[in-house]
Amino acid sequence: MAVKDKSVSFSDGPPKTTKKRLILNAFKHPDDQSMNFNDVKHWVNLAKQLEAGGFQGMFIADVLGGYDVYSSSLKPAIASGAQWPVNEPLAMVSAMAAATESLGFGVTISTSYEQPYHLARRLSTVDHLSGGRLGWNIVTGYLNSAARNLANGADQLEHDERYAQCEEYMEVMYKLWNSSWRSDAVKLDRKTGVYTDSSLVREINHKGKYYTVPGPHMCQPSPQRTPVIMQAGTSKAGKAFAAQHAEGIFVSAHSTAGVKRSIAEIRAQAVELGRNPKSIKVLAKFCPVLGRTKQEADAKYEDYIQYGDSEGALALFGGWTGVDMAPYGDDEELRYVNSNAIQSYIESLIKTAPKINGGKWTKKTLAEHIMVGGLGATCVGTAETVADEMERWVEEADVDGFNIAYALMPGTFTDVIELLLPELRKRGLFWAGYAVPGATYRESLLEKPGQSEPLPDHPAAKLIWRAPVVGKSSLINGVNGHLGKANGWHEEAEEGEKLDAVSMQFG
Repeated sequence: MAVKDKSVSFSDGPPKTTKKRLILNAFKHPDDQSMNFNDVKHWVNLAKQLEAGGFQGMFIADVLGGYDVYSSSLKPAIASGAQWPVNEPLAMVSAMAAATESLGFGVTISTSYEQPYHLARRLSTVDHLSGGRLGWNIVTGYLNSAARNLANGADQLEHDERYAQCEEYMEVMYKLWNSSWRSDAVKLDRKTGVYTDSSLVREINHKGKYYTVPGPHMCQPSPQRTPVIMQAGTSKAGKAFAAQHAEGIFVSAHSTAGVKRSIAEIRAQAVELGRNPKSIKVLAKFCPVLGRTKQEADAKYEDYIQYGDSEGALALFGGWTGVDMAPYGDDEELRYVNSNAIQSYIESLIKTAPKINGGKWTKKTLAEHIMVGGLGATCVGTAETVADEMERWVEEADVDGFNIAYALMPGTFTDVIELLLPELRKRGLFWAGYAVPGATYRESLLEKPGQSEPLPDHPAAKLIWRAPVVGKSSLINGVNGHLGKANGWHEEAEEGEKLDAVSMQFG
């Protein structure tokens, strides 16, 4: 079954009908029920398993507060282990990177409670230590419980203002990573004793509504300069943000109808911004329950579901959506409630009915759906059945790959590697292995050897301060009025080739 690539072609020739090669990430919550999540060996072994299977990356979710909407209490989440306890995710990446060569690591970090100057340094450090295999899943936060602990007791900003603040946050991050150090600033000259040419490091002098950051960045340019930018929001503000910034987008819905329109809108907005929509990789959350026969797969699902905790599932749902299901009866249908949490998910859920229970989302139906698969789709069957469903998602929703959520750790990933990947490879849907062992995350995601930095049409790339090329203009932007050599332009360049450093700034 051919998979049509419906996104706009940026090539000179006519669009081609080809099969998309799927991108596979492992979706791994740090609050592993196995109780081994506090042991670094747990993470190292998982990373080794995923790399051996050929996964492009591993995505680690995170929250900064507890799920206390359901029953107006944190107790259901604590008792069931619903993302509680949860450790800081960036800390384990260096250990996993040291034990692997090619696997990428996407880490969720909020822009709402940490200064950009500090986070830029933390992310650059891990990008260095991992050899350029870091991705940043940008979130603005959605839990008031986090705000109460991190914002001196205040509630979080309103949804759209969080995105407005995040836009300026990204402006600061891009300037620090890309415009503060020239690409050849580090000299390591033992004869002269010069580590870095101080004339090639400069302040960014950012002054905005939310942040004042003079700079310069404390870290020298890392292998990717800017980590792979990931994002998961599909609200109106989230889609606008994704179209401008995202290189990888995570979507979660139980059906293709829940994400198809959002993906199309993001790609269309990206074109308007001058970006190639094909370069934005959309990954759908997907939980496969695999068996060598349908009967075996069905038996696994029934086994998994019996261990599910409905109270914990509803605690998760309350945190994600801001909707407290405690007052609902088991068979009472979900109603739309405006909230300050993940708006896109509740909107999608209301619009797309489940295939069971008469097409109604009730308290009981929601709990059972979340217990295996969480926010995303769950598919139960043989490798052939699951591969068919994946192809359907690619055709109908225009996704580029999947975030594999686990039902059983590490059993789900073992089944995917042993049963599903051979079937996907047989269909030409998944790569045979890493094209460039030891490549950066961006190179693997785009399957473009040498493309470690953001693509030229990405806003971060427009700010990269490179060494000048004699007689030629450089694809560089300055910072707050820096011109001439400091802007990356050689003095012999033609006057008409120079860019106005100020006009190229964000905003």
